[in-house]
Amino acid sequence: QRQLAESGGGSVQAGGSLRLSCVASEYTTTSACMGWFRQAPGKEREGVASAYIRGGATYYNPTVKGRFTISHENGGKTLYLQMNNLKPDDTAVYYCAAASASTCLRGNGLQSSAYTTWGQGTQVTVSS
Repeated sequence: QRQLAESGGGSVQAGGSLRLSCVASEYTTTSACMGWFRQAPGKEREGVASAYIRGGATYYNPTVKGRFTISHENGGKTLYLQMNNLKPDDTAVYYCAAASASTCLRGNGLQSSAYTTWGQGTQVTVSS
């Protein structure tokens, strides 16, 4: 079974940058839609960005578009989230997740319920 492990979280001041990484312990070509999600205290988990590994398409939450960039290498075995111009509202636990290609192809790349495999999360704290 595929397992995901995030790293790269930390504490930064507003306007700073962080780069999150997610490494898959086992890679299967069926998991062709990968995404980043976040959950702040007292709030529901929300989609941040997703990528259709085979086709190259990416999708972003409007609140992060232009500031965050999702990328991948090794055919999706490693997923990244470059976060620039961070704001206090970006404070949350960030998770990476994997799903089948259909999740992205059907436009569900930012829906957490569509993902079947999750990492343990990494904390991102942005201070003002």
